Amino acid sequence: MFSDHPKGLKVLFYTELWERMSYYGMRGLLVLFMTASIADGGLNYSNISASAIYGIYASSVYLLALPGGWIGDRILGQQKAIFYGGVIITLGHFILAINFTSTFFFGLTFVVLGTGLLKPNISALVGELYEKKEELKQSGFTLFYMAINIGSVLGFFICGYLGEKIGWHYGFSAAGFGMALGIIRYKYSLPILGNVGLKPNLQITNLEKRRDIRLVTLLLAIVFIILFFGILGIVKFDPVPLANILTLFISSIAILYFFYIFVFGSLDTKEKKNITMIIVLFISSAFFWAGFDQAGSSFSIFAKEYTNRFIFNWEYPSIWIQILNPILVVVLSPFLAALWISLGKKMLDPSLPFKFGIGLILMAIGFIFVAIGANIAISNGSAGVKWLLLTYLFHTLGELTISPIGLAAISDLSPKKYVGQMMGIWFLASSLGAIMAGLLSGQATNEGLVSMPILFNKIAFGASIFGMILIIISRPLNRFLLEKK
Repeated sequence: MFSDHPKGLKVLFYTELWERMSYYGMRGLLVLFMTASIADGGLNYSNISASAIYGIYASSVYLLALPGGWIGDRILGQQKAIFYGGVIITLGHFILAINFTSTFFFGLTFVVLGTGLLKPNISALVGELYEKKEELKQSGFTLFYMAINIGSVLGFFICGYLGEKIGWHYGFSAAGFGMALGIIRYKYSLPILGNVGLKPNLQITNLEKRRDIRLVTLLLAIVFIILFFGILGIVKFDPVPLANILTLFISSIAILYFFYIFVFGSLDTKEKKNITMIIVLFISSAFFWAGFDQAGSSFSIFAKEYTNRFIFNWEYPSIWIQILNPILVVVLSPFLAALWISLGKKMLDPSLPFKFGIGLILMAIGFIFVAIGANIAISNGSAGVKWLLLTYLFHTLGELTISPIGLAAISDLSPKKYVGQMMGIWFLASSLGAIMAGLLSGQATNEGLVSMPILFNKIAFGASIFGMILIIISRPLNRFLLEKK
């Protein structure tokens, strides 16, 4: 599988695999743990509050990818950023495993900080491996995307079973051990990477570097002081208004950053056109993830409360239903990678907006199926698992036309000196999608099962319209990108 690719891809493949095992394993348990009763070891939060917290958490993970990419570009270099990020993630999962409610948000904060540091830098490093093999880049990113989904399978299967069937904190502990294994393997495999990503991409003076380190330290101190005050009850946080504020904040960051890069980024005409394409892909990606991330929130509640999960009189963990998505990605990724290469050789490869439009339409079809399942559950008390499985099938097909292709596109379109930051901006789209997903999930579960089919159908309608618009504008947008002047 790796024979035609740089040797460093295998190192990053397994590091990403174990990081995603820990991330998805814990994420799959998060809403279920928060909504479980105190007697069942949970936090007894309402569906609306739990969904909002889930959205804030998932959004923050990707939001911090922007400063994480900045730290990798200016201070640490990609190799060190990946290592330190992995160590912080490991600490976060083990803090979550401590059976105290007061430490729960500290653990989440560590996972957020570590993932924000690791995620953009490992993706940027994959792109740097292909500087002399550009024709293999999309294929390489698709294989790299397999690691994400193999890790997801392990996380859902292991952490899901331990968390739902034995104890929530056993699931969180398993996530910690998974990340620890990944970071140990990465540390001992660093010689294979050589000098790729060893030093920061931007060469700055020692004075500037010390200033940057002081700034990062100050911001971290502020975060933990606010968190500490919240845990003590000195500062009160309502998750739903906070999620709304965060949505506006993330949107403002994206607008201001794209304005800054256009005006002050010293870009030539070609680079400005590339950034224009990135903006289109950014908006499309945010819309896609707002729907796709229902898997960890409203779909998770639907699977737990309203889906028949019995096999031979044994009720399997609801989180296991989500395993279909990563399994399909693992199975289909090599075929998609080969398809893009084959179409590229024949000059028939669809443009980026066209692929994203198809991805959104596929997601819309998935929502139609889960809306049907919700209506059946309203009539019968529960629905068969096939409705969620069909939803995950079409969402996976949509994911494969957007996520790995988007990663490769950002690596290819980004100005060299901003590649880490642009990876951070790309994950900012996931951050915006995640916070919107949490708010949408709160609406979907606000009145229990009754409110689900209404919102699911609205998302299906919106995604299909947006997808058609992207397909229609794909050709003129592509011509604009390829113009010499």
